[in-house]
Amino acid sequence: MIVVTGATGQLGRLVVEGLLKKVPAAEVVAAVRDPEKAAEFAARGVQVRRADYDAPASLAAAFAGADKVLLISSSTPGGRLAQHEAVVTAAREAGVGHLAYTSVLFADTTKLSLAPDHKATEEIIRASGLPFTFLRNGWYTENYAQTIGQALAVGSFAGAAGEGKLGAVPRTDFAEAAVEVLTGEGHEGKAYELAGDEPFSYADLAAAVTAASGKEVTYQDLPVGQYRKVLVGAGLPEPVAAMLADADRGIADGELASTSGDLSRLIGRPTTPLAEAVTALVKN
Repeated sequence: MIVVTGATGQLGRLVVEGLLKKVPAAEVVAAVRDPEKAAEFAARGVQVRRADYDAPASLAAAFAGADKVLLISSSTPGGRLAQHEAVVTAAREAGVGHLAYTSVLFADTTKLSLAPDHKATEEIIRASGLPFTFLRNGWYTENYAQTIGQALAVGSFAGAAGEGKLGAVPRTDFAEAAVEVLTGEGHEGKAYELAGDEPFSYADLAAAVTAASGKEVTYQDLPVGQYRKVLVGAGLPEPVAAMLADADRGIADGELASTSGDLSRLIGRPTTPLAEAVTALVKN
């Protein structure tokens, strides 16, 4: 039995869909905070169980009989680490045979401001004694959907990544990697650095948007501090603006690209090209 936490989230849904192509629906558990939101999965034979990261008892019930669990990281500011620890504890007590965790690229060495919780979670998982796999996901191209929409409206977008490159690909690529780890063999004890085969700069992104839309879009590079102020001025909360500006700093420093080839090897194909990913975003 394979349990996917956060199964109604953007990544979780894709993982469940991928699992349904490989294993019987009855062997898949969609572990969700609100079971009503997973009604479509239940109608297809998927087991739906309540699993609230803040309610340990629900986690114990959700993991009962599980062979493998995918812990999709929480997005709760400030409370993520405690939630993750609760999941790990419940998985250990349930006798789960393999725990996979969606971490962040280079979790143990990166300077990204969002990384400490991921690094600490990995340490908790290692200390638990559970067989594990760390899926260290890079950036999703969907992260730039709003940026692309605004760029098409005004003809440009700003950032602070300089000429740095990132290996962003669509969520579907990362979901396929998770499905392979959950259904395949030999992944225990591995930390996979997952990113696109062909890293791109923000200037490359602007060119791809131009090609896909037929409207010229340019990239305006700003100092990190100035970019953060621009984001705050646009209405983003200060913590969110700081995180996004720091992510661009990380891109400039090469922290969101990888030459490992782990992602393409796991999914058995080249990662989705930038042009294809951007065309999908432009059409949406």
